[in-house]
Amino acid sequence: MRHIAPTDAAARALIARGMGTPVTMLNLLRFRDTADYAHAPDLAPPAPITGAAAYDLYVAGLAPLLAASGGEVIFDGTGGPWFIGPEGDEWDRVLLVRQASVAAFLAFARDPKAQHIGHHRTAALADSRLLPLDPV
Repeated sequence: MRHIAPTDAAARALIARGMGTPVTMLNLLRFRDTADYAHAPDLAPPAPITGAAAYDLYVAGLAPLLAASGGEVIFDGTGGPWFIGPEGDEWDRVLLVRQASVAAFLAFARDPKAQHIGHHRTAALADSRLLPLDPV
């Protein structure tokens, strides 16, 4: 089963957690070999690109919106196979993104410009995980 976008129930559960501030989001990303823009043909590049390249378009487009919302990428790196974890379950890229609060994160996620740019993310990903982390 692919996991690309949150459910309404997941959003309600995030709000109900009453997390402290700031909030850091752990992103685990698995890319498609070739990006799929069937859902947003107006954003499709003239020639096919990889999922990783489509994700780079997403990151580049989102960077100013993320900064304007008070958020920042605090880690961006490549993944690979687990050291401790299921064999054969690999992630291509890992990001840690910090937002001032859950409210700031949700406002950023609801921004129409961010949602439009988000179509690059959808085109890029075969699967993903997004885990909100609350400081201890």
